[in-house]
Amino acid sequence: MTFCLGVISGGIIIVDINIKIGGEAGQGIQTIGLVLSRTFVRDGFYVYGNQFYLSRVRGGHNYFHIRVSDHPVYALDEKIDVLVALDNQTIPEHIEEVKEGFVLADESIVRDNVDEKIVSVPFTEIAKDVSGKKLFSNTVAVGAVFGLLCYDLSTLKKFLSETFKRKGDEVVEKNIKAAQAGYDYVKNGKFEGICNYNLSPQPTNRRILINGNDSVGVGALAAGVQFLSAYPMTPSTGVMTRVAAHADDFNAVVEQAEDEIAAINMAIGASFAGVRAMTTTSGGGFCLMTEGLGLSGITETPIVIFLGQRPGPATGLPTMTEQGDLNFVLHAAQGEFPRCVLAPRTAKDAFNQTRRAFDIADKYQIPVLILSDQHLADGLFTYEMFDTSGLKINRHLLEDRAVGSDYQRYTITESGISPRAIPGQNGALVVADSDEHNESGHIDQTTGNRIRMNEKRLRKVDGLTDEMQMPAIHGIDGADISLIGWGSTYGPLAEAVEILNRDEVSINLIHFSDIYPFSHDTVSLLDGLNTTICVENNATGQFARLLRAELGFEVSKKMLRYDGLPFTPQSVIRELKGMGVI
Repeated sequence: MTFCLGVISGGIIIVDINIKIGGEAGQGIQTIGLVLSRTFVRDGFYVYGNQFYLSRVRGGHNYFHIRVSDHPVYALDEKIDVLVALDNQTIPEHIEEVKEGFVLADESIVRDNVDEKIVSVPFTEIAKDVSGKKLFSNTVAVGAVFGLLCYDLSTLKKFLSETFKRKGDEVVEKNIKAAQAGYDYVKNGKFEGICNYNLSPQPTNRRILINGNDSVGVGALAAGVQFLSAYPMTPSTGVMTRVAAHADDFNAVVEQAEDEIAAINMAIGASFAGVRAMTTTSGGGFCLMTEGLGLSGITETPIVIFLGQRPGPATGLPTMTEQGDLNFVLHAAQGEFPRCVLAPRTAKDAFNQTRRAFDIADKYQIPVLILSDQHLADGLFTYEMFDTSGLKINRHLLEDRAVGSDYQRYTITESGISPRAIPGQNGALVVADSDEHNESGHIDQTTGNRIRMNEKRLRKVDGLTDEMQMPAIHGIDGADISLIGWGSTYGPLAEAVEILNRDEVSINLIHFSDIYPFSHDTVSLLDGLNTTICVENNATGQFARLLRAELGFEVSKKMLRYDGLPFTPQSVIRELKGMGVI
């Protein structure tokens, strides 16, 4: 059997390889996936990756899926070219996804194999033979994958040397030997000649491999965050750990709070004291934050809240993905006050939207919520280095010379934005209260004051609406069919549109990253569309409902997925065919 990866376009082979590693929790699946991903990125390829894992430390069935291409990719393909099986469940669970490729399986689970697409390799035995411990079997598997792809090991060896340098020369040498042994067993040994596709490194500038959570963390640091408090909760924890890893370099403080109530109130206190502050959580933790959210609203204290969505209610599916918390964040906390909701499309968008979130929070003195989900949080994206030149931080604080003894924290203004000083600044008395208060910040329960202050706060929405960005449009203009999506669905929806456009289907994508409030011009854009299909990872069409409630726009159809898994380009196309629209 010969083996060729990629598709031919205009006589040119386009590299597009999908590798899935399956096994139990604790078998090092993530390690194999990350080593493969980082090696390919170093050699100039674009990688998109994600993982499926259960909420357990050992056992169960997990997998890590990576897609390697010579052009940018932002979604996973359902077709698998190389399936690495480390447990008994991987082959029966995923063999149908392998159409023309191979299964690379540990010899212990396919002893009586007669299927020519299954390549059996004694990972554990090779590891023991060349390195003395079965611990190195993961590195053997990585080498075997490269052997199957006929791929040069130079970059992998360099990567292993750098990764394990701090553990000593012996560990480095054993890892390199293990990788070489796995490579030789497949390429030059038992299965010599199985592959006729020579994948070569691509010339490139330096690229980075980064997931959504890390991008939010880096974006927060670039925005000047100085305080982050959080209680760890999947899938949001990576933001906290990324900021913590660089806290000393950026003069930031990271506090692991005892619970989410403490986390949001610590962040509000830090912001009141004058620093940029944020908290991170998931849906269950945000339940405990709702009273704090209201405190931010009435005291007009800026705060950024990162919420990584996962399927609920209650604990739900804690390691899977969903877009089920949109209604919750729009209406959380009692009373009425302005808020802003952003939902990044990709890791790079997460970096940029996080920076914007802090600017918006400071300018309008409101809570800003960044809605992500497990699909984006754990998703690995490949980019050129983020351009941070020219970044400016505007805190929207009064200068000392503008703060006098007659300063009033909640001065009523036409925009609704009161001049903001911080406690102790130039001798000013800054008074805040969670009760309704007057311009000085003191409790005032008179009806006239209530009307004035409530209207002052809500007037901020007018200016905020001017700041909101229009949705991105992907695909042909004036299409017969328009998909409408938001947040992390961008990658699979955009690729589905590209595939269908190549097949001369008149379709495009209208994709939102600024969720609330909508830009002034959004309704005119939507009213010019033909057949519209709102695509969401939830069961009730929450974004479609928001479009109807805020803009009076009714979508033609809904495409909803709520099994805990993300959309793929192929699943979107199947659904469109099932609807009879293509």
